[in-house]
Amino acid sequence: MSITTTDATTFQPWSEEPSTRPDRRKIRARIGGLHCSLCTGTIEKALGRMPGVDKVAVSLTHEQALVEYDPTVARPEHLLQTLRDIGYTISDPRKLRGFEEEERDLVREARRFVVAVVLSVASIPIIADPQVGWIGFLPAIVCLSLGGFVFLVLRSTGLWVAIGAFSGLVVMALSLLYLNLEGYLTGAAPWLAGALAVALIFGVGRHILHMAFQALRRGIINQHVLLEIGAFAGMAGGVIGLVLDRPGYPTAPFFAVSVMVGTYHIFSEWLSLIVKTRSSQAVKRLLDLQPETARIVRGTLEIDVPIEDVKLGDLVRIRPGERVPVDGTVVSGRSGVDQSLVTGESIPVEKTEGDAVIGGSINGTGTLLVKITAVGEGSFLHQIIRHVEDARALKPGLLHLVDRVLRVYTPTVLGIAALAVIGWLVGSWLGTGQVDVERAVFAGLSVLVMGYPCAVGISAPLSIVRGAGQAAEHGILMRTGEAFQGFRTVTQIVFDKTGTLTEGRPMVREIETLDVSEQELLAIAAAAEASSEHPLAQAVVKAAFERGATPPEVESFEAFPGKGVVARIGTGEVLVGSPRFLAERSIDLARLTKRIDALEAAGRTVIAVAREERALGVVALGDALRADAVSAVATLRKAGLKTILVTGDNERAARRVAGDLGIDEVHAGVLPQDKAVIIRNLQVNARVAMVGDGINDAPALMQADIGIAMGAGTDIAIEAADIIILSNRLAALPIARDISRRSYGKMVQNVVLAFLFNGGGIPLAATGLIHPVWAMVAMAVSVTAIFINSLWGSPRLFFDAIRSVGRPIVPAPVQAV
Repeated sequence: MSITTTDATTFQPWSEEPSTRPDRRKIRARIGGLHCSLCTGTIEKALGRMPGVDKVAVSLTHEQALVEYDPTVARPEHLLQTLRDIGYTISDPRKLRGFEEEERDLVREARRFVVAVVLSVASIPIIADPQVGWIGFLPAIVCLSLGGFVFLVLRSTGLWVAIGAFSGLVVMALSLLYLNLEGYLTGAAPWLAGALAVALIFGVGRHILHMAFQALRRGIINQHVLLEIGAFAGMAGGVIGLVLDRPGYPTAPFFAVSVMVGTYHIFSEWLSLIVKTRSSQAVKRLLDLQPETARIVRGTLEIDVPIEDVKLGDLVRIRPGERVPVDGTVVSGRSGVDQSLVTGESIPVEKTEGDAVIGGSINGTGTLLVKITAVGEGSFLHQIIRHVEDARALKPGLLHLVDRVLRVYTPTVLGIAALAVIGWLVGSWLGTGQVDVERAVFAGLSVLVMGYPCAVGISAPLSIVRGAGQAAEHGILMRTGEAFQGFRTVTQIVFDKTGTLTEGRPMVREIETLDVSEQELLAIAAAAEASSEHPLAQAVVKAAFERGATPPEVESFEAFPGKGVVARIGTGEVLVGSPRFLAERSIDLARLTKRIDALEAAGRTVIAVAREERALGVVALGDALRADAVSAVATLRKAGLKTILVTGDNERAARRVAGDLGIDEVHAGVLPQDKAVIIRNLQVNARVAMVGDGINDAPALMQADIGIAMGAGTDIAIEAADIIILSNRLAALPIARDISRRSYGKMVQNVVLAFLFNGGGIPLAATGLIHPVWAMVAMAVSVTAIFINSLWGSPRLFFDAIRSVGRPIVPAPVQAV
């Protein structure tokens, strides 16, 4: 049989989604280059002001924009081109970016930062005061810290390269300092500093200038606008000095401030990019992606075609161990299909001719030929994804503390700077009859420099770096800002059952015998089931070997799908299957009836065993609780959280699990879309976390204030989650909550530190008594203080993140929790 492959030829960088209004359309796109809520506000304003656009929602966490528009007025390509014009990148939200592409972005931004550092380190000795004889203690610290960052950034390319770069910076700084102290740069210093400023603003940082210009022409004031106003204010002050050529006028320092402000902005952008990229890459390593192709059978050919090209009525071959790509009906073949990650059913279901299979479930050991019955929007997976997106749109937004501050921070700083300039110009004219331009420029520029939100902007990423590193050591991935800020405030936690509280695989739990030993009963059952592909049969065989029971030789075997098997062992006939199967063959189970009823009431799956028309006993199988489930639930309840079980399983099984674990509330027989409704109802009076692992949990994970996915779960569940338990241990949940509390506390500390410098320094700067260079030094000190506070006790976490740029990442070993 020959196999050929075809490729899809259509592509558009957005996905189309149904709108609630028939005359409207909705698109979703992934947006690259988002750093904080100022970026999301920029996008919402830019698109919201365009003709035909009704609604715009931007998720900073998922880096996606959802736009509803009138198709008779607006077109998707024009809307997204606006975002490209501003400086953001657009990509298909259904596709994942490759690791190599992301690493190239990180390396490019790292190189940009290194060049910016070189320009800043060059500017500091140029503006040194020869009368002091040294550039001062704090500026020296700034130089050394910047040089240290360059060493860390280049360390991944080689130790000697990093040492050479650091040494080169030291030699350059000392050489320029010597020339300045000896008076050789007296006339050239302003021109050199001006050249450095031009190189940074129009060269290294031209992308910032572009984004600021595009935002400003649309009437949007964001951090890029604030930066460029500060940078150009410094340039203006320097140009005024060159024109006036007045003795003592700080021409070079004005230019130097522009250089250093730009450098710190590039650094904060790069740091934010590291945090987001490393988090998203950790998620991608978990994804067990659904096949993008289906194996279509046409005559004697098997053709691999893209999923989107599959049509109703096509025949698809599904081999052992493969994921079922589409919904359909079995035409031929027999196999046990694991549907637990799709439907929540804990026991795999045997499928044979005429049975329906669901796309996303996993085929067992048999081969199936399936006729397609649903494609596209009608398939189960597409319906689940729709519910996920609906939940995402309805999910309450949780802005970071820092982002709430930044929404009003930028216009406030600009307003104070303008008032300072006007105040000094008018005040000096009224007081002395002369306009003090120098003092006015001093005041305005110092306010812009002191007020630039670099320290505030890096406070959140640094606390996230620290918290993410601590979480990773315990097998926890905190992938969103909501995880760090919000998990600590959760008052109710909802659990899925199968694969979350339980292991998600059947095991022999109880054995009831009649006149034979447990060993003999297991040996006979295992012998009969040894040739069966059914997961329950495999669980019986596994239990027999684990308990040392040796199955006898089987002479013949006949399977009855969905019922049981008949085997001949020696001279006798053996029946193994459901109690109904044995009863239909006239086996008397009267002595076992009460026990069978009790086991089934407890949620067990019962297999009966008979030999030579006489019942020998029953084997009960069930899905075992995770070893740490009881202690984890108890710890969460002790911390004051209400525990709730929401599952698609039957009421009896759900009540049994809840009773064993001490869970407070139970919702059973719940459909996937209804799980999100339950979460939404709970959110009326509480903050809610959801813990799950299956596709059926994805809408609820997205709807919850905090979604938590087990690391062995499906790709859709993992994508919908804020926290991922890589270790698959429930004991990690209280640890994650504690990390959330401590990380948020660290972020608050950082914001307080930032405002002790920035907020306190702005009024002082407005007096015009602070030299812009010292305002720049104060900003650098605030950044350094935030670094020390964020990394206190755990500096390795940050340094490892920087040194990993450009390197393949090797997952760290997970600590026991």
